[in-house]
Amino acid sequence: MNRQTLNARRLLCPLPVIRTQDKVKTLQSGDVLTVECTDPGVMQDIPAWCRINGHKVLETRADDGEYVIVLEVV
Repeated sequence: MNRQTLNARRLLCPLPVIRTQDKVKTLQSGDVLTVECTDPGVMQDIPAWCRINGHKVLETRADDGEYVIVLEVV
């Protein structure tokens, strides 16, 4: 299992989702990607993208203007 972090801070919708999609294409099944964002829209957008594409959301958290989504590539 490989763990990666994607810095999508200061990007507005739809760029965090596009960057997440591009990064996931470089990963293997079972890898874990942590996406760090500042756009609150990602809290709905990235989990919805994961559902559509079959990936698993392991964690979402919001902390003082930072939004983090941890997903497992399936």
